[in-house]
Amino acid sequence: MTNNTSIPDPETIRVALEEARNSEDGRIDPGMTSILELAIGEVWRKVQAEPDTYILTRDEFALFNYFLDRFRGPVAQRAVERYWNSCNEPRSENDRRH
Repeated sequence: MTNNTSIPDPETIRVALEEARNSEDGRIDPGMTSILELAIGEVWRKVQAEPDTYILTRDEFALFNYFLDRFRGPVAQRAVERYWNSCNEPRSENDRRH
């Protein structure tokens, strides 16, 4: 099955996430909701494809954290743990993940 829906660029996702976080009444523009849903679907697909090794980027973690109530199982918990563990590792100069 071919998926013709493209994943929004990282800046668009960041803007949508910021808008969602800043919503005082919890209502979010449907376009922004669509962007976030596409993005979290892609992040979750990556985690499921490599459930024991995938390390979220900082932007992916921010998005994943926003939707954390959806992802409570062991695969999600390990993904969060790997993210935090990677934050505590020494980083090389050309490591742009964090």
